[in-house]
Amino acid sequence: MPLIIERIETFPLTYPTRGRFKFFEGPDGKPTGRPTVVVKITTDDGTIGWGQSVPTNKWSYETPETVQSTIERYLTPVLLGRDALDIDGVHAAMNAIIAPSFSTGQPICKAGIDLALFDLVGKHLRQSAEQRWNRKGRERITLSWTLNPVKLDDIPRLIEEGRRHGYHNFNVKVAPDPEFDVEMCKIVKRLVPDGFLWADANGGYDDESALAAAPRLADVGVAVLEQPVRPNHLSGLRKLKKQGALPIILDESVVDSVELEEFIKLEMLDGLAMKCARVGGITEACRQVETILDHGLMFLGSGLTDPDISLSASLLLYGIYDLKYPAALNGPQFLSERTILKQPFVPVNGEQRIPTGHGLGIEVDEDKIREYAKPL
Repeated sequence: MPLIIERIETFPLTYPTRGRFKFFEGPDGKPTGRPTVVVKITTDDGTIGWGQSVPTNKWSYETPETVQSTIERYLTPVLLGRDALDIDGVHAAMNAIIAPSFSTGQPICKAGIDLALFDLVGKHLRQSAEQRWNRKGRERITLSWTLNPVKLDDIPRLIEEGRRHGYHNFNVKVAPDPEFDVEMCKIVKRLVPDGFLWADANGGYDDESALAAAPRLADVGVAVLEQPVRPNHLSGLRKLKKQGALPIILDESVVDSVELEEFIKLEMLDGLAMKCARVGGITEACRQVETILDHGLMFLGSGLTDPDISLSASLLLYGIYDLKYPAALNGPQFLSERTILKQPFVPVNGEQRIPTGHGLGIEVDEDKIREYAKPL
């Protein structure tokens, strides 16, 4: 029987941050908080699903305002009355009303809808993610602590902070200065010789700097280099892959499975740092993980400083697909104690449990959402 979408609601909610993270700083250097838009979908039988869009304007063109206005003015009118069980039809409708540019248009916005429907359908079927996917994965995910120091002298203190929380693996934000980056990674590797050291440039190098930096980063113990140049520098990515100094991991370059397949054919990558939010939700993320694994490439897990609902989706995906590397899910690191979950996620010894309930495996406290939500 169809499960008809009857109502879609949005709740803008900002999580206070702690510590310094460059993506959540204003022009004055002060923290801005982590903005999100919580999505609630209700069907005709009364089933409710919860999703969360996590826009980051310093990382993507999407903002909380565009997410909320797009859901309310464009996506809701084409989704009301549709069958929530027809997830491919839902995505087709969303992609028809919000057209693509190079790839899927407003994927972070659409991820909120996708997660809410995944949660809703799982609850309707009374199935966990393991039962729906018929896969048995991990019970816990090892996490990686994020370093983005202003000065080299900050590094020992930041590493010690991670260790106090039980973390043994570290990911570092690099670019645009290779000299600083090499010295930073040298210090990290000296202080944490056995940890997995992951360098993420967020597209911040130019092609020449990236080609020069990669072998030097490899020499000081970096394991992988993520998104070394901008997504549209295709020839630069091919040169880096051919250079072979470090495994080249893509992130911002890939939104849809179409370009993932094309980039694999063009020999532009050694692996993918998956984000459910970046690709429009957990549905598309599953396709891309399976593509990566089918081609024998590296599957890494990261996020957009995900809180609560969005974090649950990433944990489920990485758990089910048996992620082999520490996940750069730094929501627990940079977000305050505020939560909209009745049982919040709390890492223990640098590991995070995988939710096991129906849908996304979490129980949302709607009273807290309405308390924390603020009009944009």
